Amino acid sequence: MGETKYIFVTGGVASSLGKGIISSSIGKLLQARGYNVTIQKFDPYINIDPGTLNPYEHGECYVTVDGHEADLDLGHYERFLGIQTTKANNITTGRIYKSVIDKERRGDYLGKTIQVIPHITDEIKRNVKLLGNKYKFDFVITEIGGTVGDIESLPYLESIRQLKRELGKNALCVHLTYVPYLAAAGELKTKPTQHSVKELQSVGIQPDIIVLRTEHPLNEGLRKKVALFCNVDEKAVVQSLDAPTIYEVPLLMQEQELDSTILEKMGLPLGETPELGPWRTFLERRHAARSKAPVDIALVGKYDLQDAYKSIREALSQAGTYNDREVEVHFINSENLTDENVAEALKGMAGVMIGPGFGQRGIDGKFVAIKYTRTHDIPTFGICLGMQCIAIEFARNVLGYADANSREMNEKTPHNVIDIMEEQKAVTNMGGTMRLGAYECVLQKDSKAFEAYGKEHIQERHRHRYEFNNDYKARYEAAGMKCTGINPESDLVEIVEIPALKWFVGTQFHPEYTSTVLNPHPLFLSFVKAAIENEKASIN
Repeated sequence: MGETKYIFVTGGVASSLGKGIISSSIGKLLQARGYNVTIQKFDPYINIDPGTLNPYEHGECYVTVDGHEADLDLGHYERFLGIQTTKANNITTGRIYKSVIDKERRGDYLGKTIQVIPHITDEIKRNVKLLGNKYKFDFVITEIGGTVGDIESLPYLESIRQLKRELGKNALCVHLTYVPYLAAAGELKTKPTQHSVKELQSVGIQPDIIVLRTEHPLNEGLRKKVALFCNVDEKAVVQSLDAPTIYEVPLLMQEQELDSTILEKMGLPLGETPELGPWRTFLERRHAARSKAPVDIALVGKYDLQDAYKSIREALSQAGTYNDREVEVHFINSENLTDENVAEALKGMAGVMIGPGFGQRGIDGKFVAIKYTRTHDIPTFGICLGMQCIAIEFARNVLGYADANSREMNEKTPHNVIDIMEEQKAVTNMGGTMRLGAYECVLQKDSKAFEAYGKEHIQERHRHRYEFNNDYKARYEAAGMKCTGINPESDLVEIVEIPALKWFVGTQFHPEYTSTVLNPHPLFLSFVKAAIENEKASIN
């Protein structure tokens, strides 16, 4: 195509409007037209990455294939586009400043006074253009975190202003705002959008396209008003109405010709409108699944926040669609689970997920849930810490080691069935120092995992410091828990299963990170299928 085109997505009025979904939808539509597309997220916080953030602060920490701890929006990018993101796809203010300071300490700036302009903005611009320059993408979509008007976003907006000036038609700004509905007046109000655009204009950026996030349909007159007061073409004012699912958004954007408008403004040929056949098939199947009663799956964890388990929820949802049933996820706070209330808490659940996490809080409730599902033969899927809890519960209640534990929870435990990894023992820094990214795994052929994947060699992403202690491996296997997935280099146990049960699997890795709309993860497909079969058996 020639030169890389750059699309900047900014947000105004309020946070959490869905810039990640709009960015992903634009990417999906351009990808469907045959363009090579990637998306990156710029976060204005000073953390180097979200790896040390509490999920209550910023939702789940997503892990890229190259082992970078990233913002959860990268999960949206991968699920929508079916691409693999890397460290270059998520930049924080912390990384920008650290890079500039490191260069200053080395003397790279030859004695110059280091300032926000030009040194910080130049570093931002370098990172914006890195993907285009290095990997030659046709389109690089850059989502700017936060809201226009935030003081921490100003260096990013200044960088966008400079890039738009330098790149001309090869750069374009999409601004997402909110149109509130005042119930007392029965009116939709555009004034917040006008103020948000004025805020952008005040720093020298004229948005090319405005996307209006709304809970009520916008009439043509209102959209014309926005176009007039915000100085954009009428065709470039697009509404993003609440949809039954985020996966409807690309189709809603296509109906309003958002992709065509982008191509026109960038001087590119329109060609035929893509049919998005596989995507529409997925949505049709999803709608059909919703017409049936949902299958109930419990998610046992300590974070009472949907975004803390975003990728798991999406992977379950996708697996439900491909099993022709809607999955209804019931969050169960593990801090509240006891032997006395677990039967009531898990009543009617066709399957149970034991969620990942760190630390002691809520751990005892996970053991309670696992013991109940194991003894009542309910399909169970444990991920990362969830897998480790499966191993600890089995050691305590089957192997007879009542004091078995992980060194994470009790450094002096006499039966450390979960131990700190050898390479982690000397680590003192918290951020970016775990076992991160994709690693190989070899599957045992007569296992549930092999049955799901349909192949012996797989690769999955990790985020952990502790591992299954191989000193106990023979005792586990003799008692009925099999180690069915092994890393060929480190001999690390990646998967444990109890073959005597319907479906009882724990994975040290995070399979949810690689589940996408058009390629749902095989383990989630297998788990949801087992849950549906369990539901049928319990009814009969």
